[in-house]
Amino acid sequence: MENITLSVKGMSCGHCVNSVEGSVESLEGVEQVKVHLDTGKVDVSFNQEKVTIDKIKETIDDQGYEVE
Repeated sequence: MENITLSVKGMSCGHCVNSVEGSVESLEGVEQVKVHLDTGKVDVSFNQEKVTIDKIKETIDDQGYEVE
């Protein structure tokens, strides 16, 4: 299991949190997602054999947020 913390721009409300957490959690291989709205950080625990960091970033980007 690998853990990463991503910096994400554009998140400002509860809907943003639900959108990011829900979309990333739906990816195969993702175990846990936690959005920290106050700091603009997203913690992700995932199985690197099933999902890539690039796929996680792309999924967040597809929700309308910018991963730094």
